[in-house]
Amino acid sequence: MLIGVPAETAAGETRVAVTPETVKKLVASGHIVRVQSGAGVAASVTDAAYQTAGAEITDQAGALSADMVLKVRTPSDAEASLMKPGAVVIGMLNPFDAAGLQRLASAGITGFALEAAPRTTRAQSMDVLSSQANIAGYKAVMIAADRYQRFFPMLMTAAGTVKAARVVILGVGVAGLQAIATAKRLGAVIEASDVRPSVKEQIESLGGKFIEVSYDTDEEKEAAVGVGGYAKPMPPSWLARQQVEVAKRVALADIVISTALIPGRAAPTLITEDMVKAMKPGSVIVDIAAGKGPVNPDGGVGGNCPLSEADKTVVKHGVTIVGETNLAALVAADASALYARNVLDFLKLIVTKEGALKIDLEDDIVAACRVTQDGQVTKK
Repeated sequence: MLIGVPAETAAGETRVAVTPETVKKLVASGHIVRVQSGAGVAASVTDAAYQTAGAEITDQAGALSADMVLKVRTPSDAEASLMKPGAVVIGMLNPFDAAGLQRLASAGITGFALEAAPRTTRAQSMDVLSSQANIAGYKAVMIAADRYQRFFPMLMTAAGTVKAARVVILGVGVAGLQAIATAKRLGAVIEASDVRPSVKEQIESLGGKFIEVSYDTDEEKEAAVGVGGYAKPMPPSWLARQQVEVAKRVALADIVISTALIPGRAAPTLITEDMVKAMKPGSVIVDIAAGKGPVNPDGGVGGNCPLSEADKTVVKHGVTIVGETNLAALVAADASALYARNVLDFLKLIVTKEGALKIDLEDDIVAACRVTQDGQVTKK
């Protein structure tokens, strides 16, 4: 099969869908891999490295005209126009982007959105959300450490003792857990909050303290369980109690990292403007949900904090608020390596040993990831 790998064109996207490691395996399986010149440069992969692994170097049209196209982000209008009807595209196609899916369907392209893979044991090796969120959690802490004008660890020096930084993590999914682990390695004192009581043990195992909020009704308990590894929207009664508890911790924090996202919905507001006002001057918020929150009265879109601005770092009420929307792209080499392995493992489900395409909709992972086929949007 002819497999094309174009350079990503989305603003700020530095990742690439294959690495020399995965190219070598694809070529060994009998595929022809054509990589657009320069596609891997931002991820520290040269054209020569791809050629050594067995890939052919081509231009954008050559990569996009392949039978199968491997991407990181959804093809743009211009990219879709260069793809041939009947081609297959695999990437993070955003199954909630109705316009993007319709674009692929109208072009006759069969699309597989890897974010839609079920969170099951069998699908772990192709879970792009987890592999990339893990990197985002790490990078969020490193950015916070860079922006924070004090030390993270406690230091005892001849000039006196420096207290350890207090870090609060809001949302303890994959990104939150990695943030806890990274902040702990840097010597911070950590507290973490999540709607799911089941994460308490994980938080404590990484050296953090769980911010507990009681669950007073059956509705609250049911929502707290979550679905498919994600949190569900919580009842207003519980959110009000959580906000009180979190506000106390945030006021004392030096660093706050918020990671709470709900697929298909606006990110919940966890850090209000009043909470920001109560924070110490020089504190730092890294809002991983920036650009995915509710629309503000002024028309802007924040994240877990309404003062966040997508892809900007701003100072509000003396607090630095970082709104990077694609943290994984800031660690492009490792992010691409992990993503490329996710893609390779997914290909094993839809490509036979003989190299032919076989879309088996009896396979729950394949069925979940398929978003377009035969001119139709299949993911509702």
